[in-house]
Amino acid sequence: MFIGRKNELKKLEKLYLSEQFECIVMYGRRRVGKTTLINEFCKNKPTIYFTGIEASSKINLENLSDSIFRYAMPQTDAYPIFENYQRALDYIHDLAREKQLVVVFDEYPYLASSERSISSILQLYIDTKFKDSKGFLILCGSSMSFMEKQVLGYQSPLYGRRTAQMKVTAFDYKDTSLFYPHYSSEDQALLYGITGGVPSYIEKFNPKDSIEQNIVEKVLDDSSYLFEEPGNLLKQELREPQWYNSIITAIARGASRLNDVALSVGIASSLCSVYLQTLQSLGIVKKETPFGEGSTRKTIYRIEDNLFLFWYRYIAKHVSSVTQGNGEYLFETHIKPYLNDYMGIVFEKMCMEFLQRENHLHYLPFFFPSIGRWWGTDPKRRIQVEIDIVAASQIEKKILVGECKYRSERTGLEVYNNLMNNSKVLSKNYAETYYSLFSKSGFSVGLKEQVKENPNVLLFTLSDLYNLPQLKGAE
Repeated sequence: MFIGRKNELKKLEKLYLSEQFECIVMYGRRRVGKTTLINEFCKNKPTIYFTGIEASSKINLENLSDSIFRYAMPQTDAYPIFENYQRALDYIHDLAREKQLVVVFDEYPYLASSERSISSILQLYIDTKFKDSKGFLILCGSSMSFMEKQVLGYQSPLYGRRTAQMKVTAFDYKDTSLFYPHYSSEDQALLYGITGGVPSYIEKFNPKDSIEQNIVEKVLDDSSYLFEEPGNLLKQELREPQWYNSIITAIARGASRLNDVALSVGIASSLCSVYLQTLQSLGIVKKETPFGEGSTRKTIYRIEDNLFLFWYRYIAKHVSSVTQGNGEYLFETHIKPYLNDYMGIVFEKMCMEFLQRENHLHYLPFFFPSIGRWWGTDPKRRIQVEIDIVAASQIEKKILVGECKYRSERTGLEVYNNLMNNSKVLSKNYAETYYSLFSKSGFSVGLKEQVKENPNVLLFTLSDLYNLPQLKGAE
């Protein structure tokens, strides 16, 4: 069953309706569902689907020939092999001159690695032949750095030849919930907290089992796919996985600034910065500065990928326990009692995603162009302040500040008053301030009574995030 990706399919279908040549560059990290998306789009459409492999140029040309003739001569058992890639593209051009034809080059980086001239060849054919055809060319790849530099980059022969580009990302918490709709809101949140919305990770869970049983059997078992996945992904994507592993470990242990990470790993800051940029391109690490500030002095690094966050927080130092078959014991003693603390980090991300969805639907009291976190010094109180969520509109001079609490007890007046005090350092620059509180377990009677007549205070529970209510104060 195909789930989600409505916006991506809509964009592809709109391009397809043009009935003229299109070249779409699609990329995204491994396991994110690019091939599944392309297959769904290609249903009931004339399609040549070729997947590059890590092999010689000759073998990839044989496979491309096979893909072409399987489409052009489906009744034939033995297919000829084209003399070279130019002849193969000539044949594709002839097929697409009068009839709209989807042509997919999946795992394009593997093909380009085996045949170094393929990008230049494609550039020539796009410029001289394909542009007058009805071909719908999709170049797809999982190597983020290759696709961004060697296909989309200014130095690439294919630069400027695309008619559209699409970066496929993991699902947000709301789309993740579509996989197992019978789960409770709390279990849905934990599912997202472990898998980060990566489809192939989500599908590893057994819908018949509880979320806790799935964590024990699908993550805390040394024979499981998800236990091995972080290490395997680093080995597949990177030449020096040991250094990247050390950097992620350092961040997981609390190092957040560049110099601190470099010192913990034992490498120069300049080299560490390069490694961090690569981890950012893979979506494993996120670089952050306080909302509205561009100061690199305040830059910090966080683990962005949820599976990596969970693995390096709870499993990395207990690998021996897992390999000895003690996954269930590890969960009960070292993970389960601290899940609320772990999910607090994930919950902040979920709340931002929620506000971004509401913002897109114009359900908020004002429209904001960006959202983030803020931390810094309150000069009046001379204390360090952190605000979980900040969104603002300079045009309307309105700001929204938010606090996220993922804990078993109800959120009360203390949290609300603390948010009001902490936000003064930012709100003084705006005409109107909105306060948004997010709570896993709801709110105290005292808090609800105090803010019930205040349209500038927005309260949301965990279950509200899955129901997408229209916010009060919206037009």
